[in-house]
Amino acid sequence: MNYILGIDIGTGSTKAVAVGADHLAFDSSQNFYPTDIPHPGYSEQNPELIWLAFQQCIQAIVLKLQSNPQAIGLSSAMHSVIPVDEYCNALAPMMTWADSRSSGIADRLLAGSLGMDLYKTTGTPVHSMSPLCKIIWIRENQPEFFKTVHKFISIKEYIWYRLFGTFEIDHSIASCTGLMEVETLNWSLEALTAAGITAAQLSTLVSTAYVKKYSGSSLPFLEQGTPFVIGASDGCMANLGTGAITPGIAALTIGTSGALRVASDKAVFNEKAMTFSYRLDEDIFINGGPVNNGGIALKWHLKNMLGKEELTGEDFSAALSRIETITPGAEGLIFLPYLQGERAPIWDSGSCGTFFGLRLTHHQPHFTRAVIEGICFALNDVLQALTASGQPVTQLNVSGGFVSSKPWLQIMADITGKKLVLATAEDASAVGAAYLAVKAIGLSAVYPLPVKGEETTILPDEENHQHYQTYFGLYQRLYQNLKGLMHEVFDLQSKE
Repeated sequence: MNYILGIDIGTGSTKAVAVGADHLAFDSSQNFYPTDIPHPGYSEQNPELIWLAFQQCIQAIVLKLQSNPQAIGLSSAMHSVIPVDEYCNALAPMMTWADSRSSGIADRLLAGSLGMDLYKTTGTPVHSMSPLCKIIWIRENQPEFFKTVHKFISIKEYIWYRLFGTFEIDHSIASCTGLMEVETLNWSLEALTAAGITAAQLSTLVSTAYVKKYSGSSLPFLEQGTPFVIGASDGCMANLGTGAITPGIAALTIGTSGALRVASDKAVFNEKAMTFSYRLDEDIFINGGPVNNGGIALKWHLKNMLGKEELTGEDFSAALSRIETITPGAEGLIFLPYLQGERAPIWDSGSCGTFFGLRLTHHQPHFTRAVIEGICFALNDVLQALTASGQPVTQLNVSGGFVSSKPWLQIMADITGKKLVLATAEDASAVGAAYLAVKAIGLSAVYPLPVKGEETTILPDEENHQHYQTYFGLYQRLYQNLKGLMHEVFDLQSKE
């Protein structure tokens, strides 16, 4: 059996997807791992557990199919930092993208001209998510520990070292560190100086199509000589996996968090919204913006509404089916979904979640609908920033957990006024990793695209869209009016 294995090393789990010669996904495996929050603002994981999940995902597919993949392509979450010694032993837990302890450092950089200079050089927003800010935090808060670190690497680099014994990083993951010049594909001297490190403390830069053949012993179920393609970041891979690699077609993903991204032949910057510009390869840039609060906001709401520690698929389905009887706008109830602060386009770690417009007439389904609408409003805010930067969008190719809910998809279409296309039901980033591998090992001269016959299309209701335009304006003004009070509350909580 001929197939390519795409693997996405995510924040909550690692997922492997088998893609056949027809470019269709036909099997998958998934393994989960926890995130630790030892202190407010911290978000840490054990890289060894992620390496174990990675091994188990490959083993499950290979043993089930009784066949070795032609190649394995990698995708991974962005912005992680692991301090390691010269043998790639982790010296501290991995800091995930959600770790916000360096928010003060980001604020300090942006208060001067250096912050915006770094943004326009690297394409990475200056924010606590970025490895640049995380490394500065370690240097300033743990100076003696900082001196013992051999290299600062991401989770994909950690796994790549476990496979091949070399410190190497693809241009895509490097482009979201805040440390690489997005145009030249070299480490930025300006960013390195700001971080207080040298290029020797980072991995060697390689193409996203870089291939190495496996000859180790850690994956005994895998044939020697199996090609591994280093691949790209999960965001860029989601664009590829959903076919959103041409101008005008954006990829929209809602999982725990969310993002909206559009491909371009150049880096595009928006100083006000600080949208990112990352690399898919040497020719394609992926421009867009991430939001902190996607499915995690709905999960928070339902867990508290139902009083349950663990939610089932039936819990989500039942709650989402009840919102269909509620009119668009939730009868005046507006939700700002900033439960974990927010990234694009407001970049405000001190923001917080808010229900506004509450009346005696509101019941539980109103709250659920308001939460869904708030998440969609946040992503529409990113969409508006992209189009304002001269990147027109006519279609949204969607992926992530939210695609299983027809009401949620319709609300997203109605709020954005765009056609939604669901090209694959499987993990789009893992599928994208497989597609990149297909091209990298020479099975195709171009990137494969999802099979058209498998698409599901959701069209916006124009009347609902016009109705939502008013509510979206209120949503934006609500944050601006409450911003000062949010920061006062944030400062009070920080002192307690």
